[in-house]
Amino acid sequence: MNRITTIIAALVISATVFAAEPVSKETAKPIELTKATFLEKVFNYENNPEAWKYIGDKPAIVDFYATWCGPCRITSPILTELAAEYGEEIYIYKIDVDKEPELAQVFGVQSIPMFLFIPMDDQPQMGMGALPKKSFKEAIDTFLLKKDEKTDL
Repeated sequence: MNRITTIIAALVISATVFAAEPVSKETAKPIELTKATFLEKVFNYENNPEAWKYIGDKPAIVDFYATWCGPCRITSPILTELAAEYGEEIYIYKIDVDKEPELAQVFGVQSIPMFLFIPMDDQPQMGMGALPKKSFKEAIDTFLLKKDEKTDL
């Protein structure tokens, strides 16, 4: 009887310890934008059509994509990995060009995937095609976050 009580006590203590620990950690994911959320979070081109004015509070990448696009499906998991890796440092946004054709037109998107890299204190730059993860990381580290390349040596 004493042994059963000890086993039950051990199970209760184990359950309490594991319950206190989160089962899985939430990771950052790319954020889907509509025209309305783009105007609110990135750039309100309707109110300020003359000059670029980024509204965000950290650098961003905007992925212009379509669900039927093969190269877009290749870059999608890469962007998900980068969102988890750089979660607190940058935003990764996604815009489905079929659902938001006006946004695609405003940015002159003629082929996809197309990426808008938005630093905090500089003009945005466009990138095209299914970029490898290494290229994204280089753009994030040097252009968006302005990390000193010498520290990586």
